Amino acid sequence: MKTALDLIAAGDLRGKRVLVRCDLNVPQDADTTITDDGRVRASLPTIKALSEAGARVVVCAHLGRPKGAPEARYSLAPVAQRLQELLGAPVAFATDTVGESARSTVATLADGQVALLENLRFNIGETSKDDAVRGAFADELASLADVFVSDGFGVVHRKHASVYDVAQRLPHAIGGLVQAEIEVLKRLTESPERPFVVVLGGAKVSDKLGVIESLLKIADTLLIGGGMSYTFLAAQGHEVGKSLLDVDRLELVKGYLAQAKERGVEIVLPTDVVVAAEFSPDADHKIVPADQIPADMEGMDIGPVTRETFAAKIAGARTVFWNGPVGVFEMAAFAEGNMAVARAVVAATKAGALTVIGGGDSAAAVRQFGFSDDQFGHISTGGGASLEYVEGKVLPGLTVLED
Repeated sequence: MKTALDLIAAGDLRGKRVLVRCDLNVPQDADTTITDDGRVRASLPTIKALSEAGARVVVCAHLGRPKGAPEARYSLAPVAQRLQELLGAPVAFATDTVGESARSTVATLADGQVALLENLRFNIGETSKDDAVRGAFADELASLADVFVSDGFGVVHRKHASVYDVAQRLPHAIGGLVQAEIEVLKRLTESPERPFVVVLGGAKVSDKLGVIESLLKIADTLLIGGGMSYTFLAAQGHEVGKSLLDVDRLELVKGYLAQAKERGVEIVLPTDVVVAAEFSPDADHKIVPADQIPADMEGMDIGPVTRETFAAKIAGARTVFWNGPVGVFEMAAFAEGNMAVARAVVAATKAGALTVIGGGDSAAAVRQFGFSDDQFGHISTGGGASLEYVEGKVLPGLTVLED
């Protein structure tokens, strides 16, 4: 795949309109204040490089899940403001996607200037399953540019107009962010330095079926926490009380445990958990053995013994992949497990291990705790795309860029 740096090195971008698909789907509070600007920061290097090469940079992205029509709470206006602050240069904001505002905003850009289009998902063509509807929107997007650069790794698993169809209509390349994500994930899946330790968390086993299947073939150790761990504990015959439970996946999980034993892959489950009477930050809670969860309580975090066990396993690793929180980190009383994992991953990074945080809630957790991105080897912006890459799935937003 051609890269944005290849285009810059060729010296033919000055004055060209470059449409850059970024992932600016940032979390916001009820007042639409950005609570984590990590994805905006991750998009900066490619935008800056194109701008400094004299390109007229037209950034496009989505936010949230509007249903093909404008919704004020999903406007990218706050993101445009934050992007402008981080760039240290003006960012023109188009109040529509491909309409009059978009066309006039792009038309008035000078060499090196940057514009951001309004939320792509305000147009029904962005996510349409109908090739013709999606293609018509892609035609309009492509008319705004001379070149397309794909730099939103978090959306490359989607066959959307701005990800897939536009690339078929314009000369194209991958940006630095997508390039870095591919390089790191290839190391994880094709040539991990061993021991390779994976920390898997999150709410449900069903969210990670494919990735568990794949990791059982390449990892040495799986540390399983969070909501999904209770299905594993239940599969071993333990009472899990009111904890999250994928009842329909119990037999599948039993199969995973058997596969791991056959392959010599170590699966480490919690031996103690923090349980609470209800899902609330102020709920009464206590620490109990993982095989003695009271029937009227639910697991909220891994316990102190498990934290030490997980940290010791991570300390001995040469490659670490962490995807999904191991506890309800949003509530202070149940954040210690994720904090312990984060500290252990930072220490492993310092010791020379390749450490990868698989985006989403894991990335939000470490930033909430005050860790900086450079304390880890790589924080993926991908979320679902990262998991699908690890699963070995075909990602349409990448295959369309292959020359």
